[in-house]
Amino acid sequence: IICLLVFQLKLYSCYQLSAGHTTGLSLNNDRLYKLAYSTEVFLNRGKEKLKDTVGYRISSNVDVALLWRNPDGDDDQLIKITINDVNMENVNQQRGEKSIFKGKNTLKIMGKENLEALRRPVLLHLIHGKVKEFYSYQNEPVAIENLKRGLASLFQMQLSSGTTNEVDISGDCKVTYQAHRDKVTKIKALESCKISRSGFTTQNQVLGVSSKATSVTTYKIEDSFVIAVTAEEIHTFGLNFLPTVTGKIASKQKLELKTTEAGPRLMPGKQVAAIIKAVDSKYAAIPIVGQVFQSKCKGCPSLLERWQSTRKHLLPENLSKAEAVRSFLAFIQHLRTAKKEEILQILKSEDKEVLPQLVDAVTSAQTPDSLEAILDFLDFKSDSSIILQERFLYACGFASHPNEALLKALMSKFKGSFGSNDIRETVMIIIGALVRKLCQNEGCKRKAVVEAKKLILGGLEKPEKKEDTMMYLLALKNALLPEGIPLLLKYAEAGEGPVSHLATTTLQRYDVPFITDEVKKTLNRIYHQNRKVHEKTVRTAAAAIILNNNPSYMEVKNLLLSIGELPKEMSKYMLTVVHDIIRFEMPASKMVRRVLKEMVVHNYDRFSKSGSSSAYTGYIARDPYSASMYSLDILYSGSGILRRSNLNIFQYIGKAHLQASQVVIEAQGLEALIAATPDEGEENLDSYAGLSAILFDVQLRPVTFFNGYSDLMSKMLSVSGDPVSVVKGLILLIDHSQEIQLQSGLKANTEVQGGLAIDISGSMEFSLWYRESKTRVKNRVVAVVTGDITVDSSFVNVGLEISAETEAGLEFISTVQFSQYPFLVCMQMDKDGAPFRQLETKYERLSTGKGYVSQRRKEKLLAGSELPLHQENSEMCKVVFAPEPESTSNSWF
Repeated sequence: IICLLVFQLKLYSCYQLSAGHTTGLSLNNDRLYKLAYSTEVFLNRGKEKLKDTVGYRISSNVDVALLWRNPDGDDDQLIKITINDVNMENVNQQRGEKSIFKGKNTLKIMGKENLEALRRPVLLHLIHGKVKEFYSYQNEPVAIENLKRGLASLFQMQLSSGTTNEVDISGDCKVTYQAHRDKVTKIKALESCKISRSGFTTQNQVLGVSSKATSVTTYKIEDSFVIAVTAEEIHTFGLNFLPTVTGKIASKQKLELKTTEAGPRLMPGKQVAAIIKAVDSKYAAIPIVGQVFQSKCKGCPSLLERWQSTRKHLLPENLSKAEAVRSFLAFIQHLRTAKKEEILQILKSEDKEVLPQLVDAVTSAQTPDSLEAILDFLDFKSDSSIILQERFLYACGFASHPNEALLKALMSKFKGSFGSNDIRETVMIIIGALVRKLCQNEGCKRKAVVEAKKLILGGLEKPEKKEDTMMYLLALKNALLPEGIPLLLKYAEAGEGPVSHLATTTLQRYDVPFITDEVKKTLNRIYHQNRKVHEKTVRTAAAAIILNNNPSYMEVKNLLLSIGELPKEMSKYMLTVVHDIIRFEMPASKMVRRVLKEMVVHNYDRFSKSGSSSAYTGYIARDPYSASMYSLDILYSGSGILRRSNLNIFQYIGKAHLQASQVVIEAQGLEALIAATPDEGEENLDSYAGLSAILFDVQLRPVTFFNGYSDLMSKMLSVSGDPVSVVKGLILLIDHSQEIQLQSGLKANTEVQGGLAIDISGSMEFSLWYRESKTRVKNRVVAVVTGDITVDSSFVNVGLEISAETEAGLEFISTVQFSQYPFLVCMQMDKDGAPFRQLETKYERLSTGKGYVSQRRKEKLLAGSELPLHQENSEMCKVVFAPEPESTSNSWF
C-alpha cells in the first residue's frame, strides 16, 4: 500500500511508460491521505534577518482522495482536495503582543464567506501527472479560489528529468525537472510564464527597475515514494540608479504526509464529466491559472477629497519642498483609478495658481480617462492658456509608457489650428519624442507611429513653410529615425547657418552604428569646408561626431593638421577637445595617441595656440557600477563674444546611459556692438541669442533671448538680468508597476515611482560699458523616489514602502572681459550641498482594520563640491573679480 498523494516513483523507459504506468503523482485506491499544508510570505529589503521582516503564514490540514481512475489507463485520475482546520499567524514569532492576529480566530480574520469557500473541496483532473482541468464551485471569492489553485498546482509533476511547458497558477510556464534517487526538483522559469497581468515600466534602463524571480519545488522521495513537497518562490527588485531602493518577496509552501486511512471507494465509469456530475453538479471547470482581483477600499475618500488635501502642497511657493513631489506622486495614483468626469470637475474648478501643477499630474497619470479629460479641458485655439498647453505637452514628452492613443491625439491636434505658433512647434517636437519611445517599445510598425514618421520626414523633404524646417528638425532630433539621416546630411551640408547647425547636432545624438563611413564623409567635407564655408559651430559639431564614432587614422590626422589653420578661438577649442579625449581616456584616445606620434602633427607651433575656448569632461560621482558625468565646452568668436556654451550631464549604469540634461546657449552677430571683425563665414549673421535644452533625452523647444539688432537693443536697454525659464514643472520620471501572481495563490504588487520638481533657467547679460558678457545656467531639482511592495490576500495585507528624497542644485556662470586680447574668461560651477533622506515603512494590516507599522528613517547631508572646468588653473578669477563663495569652482585661463 502506498503512502501519500502519491505516488510511486517508477523510472521506466519510454516503452514502459507507454504501457500504462504512472509518469507523475499517483494515489492508491480507497485511501484518504491526511496532509499538513502551510504557505507563508514575507517581505524585506533583501538581506535582513527574519525578525526585521513582515509577513504571515496560513496553515491547515488537507484531505486528499482518489475519486476516479480511468480504467483504460492509470495515468488518468480525478482527485478531491479538501482544506480544513485553517489557522493564521505571523511569520515573525517575536511580534508578541503586537501581532495583528493576537486574540483573533480565523473566522474573524477571514470572514465567514471566505472561510466557508476555502473549506469547500476542489477537484483536480490529472493526466500523466499534468493538470487537465481544475473544478470548483462558481462565484467563489477570487482570492480564495487562488489559494486553492496554489495548493492544487503542487500536485502537478513528472518523475523523469526533462524540460517542458506546464500550465498552473503562474500561467503557461517553462519548467525543468531534475530527477534524483531521493528527490525530484522542479525549476520554473517565471520570466517565461504567459499570464495576463497589468503592468508597465520605464524603458530607459538608467531609470528602470531590475527584477529577478526564481521558483524551485522539491518533491522528497523516501523508499521510492514522494512523502513531502516544498516550494520556494523569490522575487527581488531594485532601482537601477539608486541601489538603496530594493525589495524582496519570499513565498514558501510546504505539503507533508502525516497519515493515511480508509477512504472513499473509486467511482465507476469511463467519462470524467459523468463522474464530476455525480459528485456534485454545481462543480464547474475553471482555469487553474491565477485570476485577477482587487481588494475593496472601505471608506476611501473621493478624488475631490484627495485633491483638497493635496492642493496646498502644489502651490508655487511649496514646489521647492520634497513634500510637493511626494504629494504629486501620490495624487497620480489616485488619478489612475478616477473617471473622466471626476478629473474634469477638478480641472474646471481650479485657479491659475495651481492649475499648471494639476495639469502635470493629470497628464502623467497616462490613463484613457485622464487623457480625455485634459484634452477636453485645454483649448489649443486659444492663446490665453499657453502655459497650461506647454506643461501638458512636456508631460507627454516625458511620459514613462506612452501609448498609441496619446500619439494619435497629438497628431490630431497638430492638424488643427493654434492660438500660438510656439505651441504648434512644441506639439510637433513632442510627437518626435513619442515616436522614439514607442519604437523603443517595439511599436514602430503601429499605424499612428508610421503616420507620424511620414509627417516628420515629409516635412523635411518638402516643408510647406521655410520656417517649419527647424520645427521638423527638432522633431527628428527627438525621434532619431534612421531613415532621416540622409535628410540630416543634406541640411547639414547645404543648409543655412542655424539649419545646418541643428541638423549636425541632431546627427550627434545617433548611436555609433548609424554614423557610417558615408555619414563621416559628409561630416569631413563640412569640417574641412570642401564645398562651402560653414560657421564655427557647425564645423566643431561635425568634428565632435567624427571623433566620437570610431574615427580612422586619416580622419584624426586631418583634423589635427587643420589646427593652426583655423581661426584662433576655433584652434584653441579643437586643441582642448583633443586634450580632453586623451585625459578622459575616451574611445578615440588610442587613435589620437597613435596620430600624435607623427612629428608633423604633434609640434609646438600647432599645440601652443592661445585662446579662451575650451572643452572639459569630468565626473560628478562614480562607483564601479555607475557614473554621473558632465561635459562643458565653450566656443568664443575671435572678438571674445560667446558663440556657444554647452553643458551636458550624463548618467551611466552598466552599458545603459541617459542624457539627463543639456543646456546650450548660443549667440551670433554681436561683433558690430564692439566694432570687431567677424570670423570667416560669419560676416552676415543676424544678431541672435537663445537657449536650447535637452532634458531626460527629450529635446525641448528652444528659447530666444533676442533676435535681430532692434530686438537686441531694446533688450539691452530694458535688461533686468532675470533668468529665462527653459522648463519648470513636476515630472514623473520613474514609473514601474508590476502585478505578480505568486504560486501560493497570493497576489503581490510592486510600484516604483520617481518624480521631480525641476526649474532650469538661463540668462545672458551684455555690457558695452564694462566690455563684459556673462552667461548663467541654473538647475534646481527636488527629487523623490518611492517604492512600494504589497502582498494581498483580500483579508490580510502586508507591505514594504521605501522612499528617498533630496534637493539639489547646479549652477554654471561664465564671465568674459573682452577689453583686451587675449580676453579674460572666468568660469564657475557649483554643485550645492544636498540633504538626502530615506524612510522605510513596514506594515501588516487586517481587512478589519487592526494593523502593525514599523518605521526607520535615515538622513545625511551630501556635501557640495567644486567641479573642474578646464585643464588650466590659476587664481586670476580672484584677482579680477570679487571672491566667489567657497563652494564655487573658479578658473581663469
